[in-house]
Amino acid sequence: MKKQLFHGSDHIIETPIYGVGKKHNDYGQGFYCTEDIALAKEWAVSEEKDGYVNEYEIETNGLHILNINDGSFTLLHWMGLLLNNRAFVLATPLEREAKRYITDCFPVPLAGVDVIIGYRADDSYFSYARDFISGVISYEQLGKAMQLGSLGEQYCLKTEKAFQHLKFIAKEHVPSAEWYSKKMLRDRNARNGYKDMEKETYHRGELYISRIIDEEMKSDDLFLR
Repeated sequence: MKKQLFHGSDHIIETPIYGVGKKHNDYGQGFYCTEDIALAKEWAVSEEKDGYVNEYEIETNGLHILNINDGSFTLLHWMGLLLNNRAFVLATPLEREAKRYITDCFPVPLAGVDVIIGYRADDSYFSYARDFISGVISYEQLGKAMQLGSLGEQYCLKTEKAFQHLKFIAKEHVPSAEWYSKKMLRDRNARNGYKDMEKETYHRGELYISRIIDEEMKSDDLFLR
């Protein structure tokens, strides 16, 4: 099966290079794409600089694709990937124990995986994750927050085999004057929605990270589904 993917960048990338890129992205080093061209255009621009959307076609047959959002995993599996890859400042004993517990008890099997599909942790999503391990918001609030901003899913190509299945199709210039404001509007809507969730109020009866740890909840616990 062939899928159409887009990558937003400040330059044209006809041949993505395997083995380069930041190691501290959401799912580690890899080439990140989306099926949503509008999101790719927003990712491509900065306040004063235009960008490009690079269009690709990927042949998924023969690839081992892991979808974090397919129902087999919980939000804590996604959190575990972030905690292993992104730079978190763990300032309190609860935050340090949360990282240990989540990464130990909610591992994601990545051996042999060519492509990871999952949430994209932009700055606002990253702040939700940080608030959760700090005990500021509950698991239920985290789930609601992940729907804010409609950021959709991203594809992370992890292996040389995945890169070989990727074919460059076209490029499109993306003007900052048009797309930067849309990028900021999406982020602002997500942040405003998060403020409206009353995160400063304790939600009695909901699952906070301390309870998840104390009760030693695991991925098969119905409360986490």
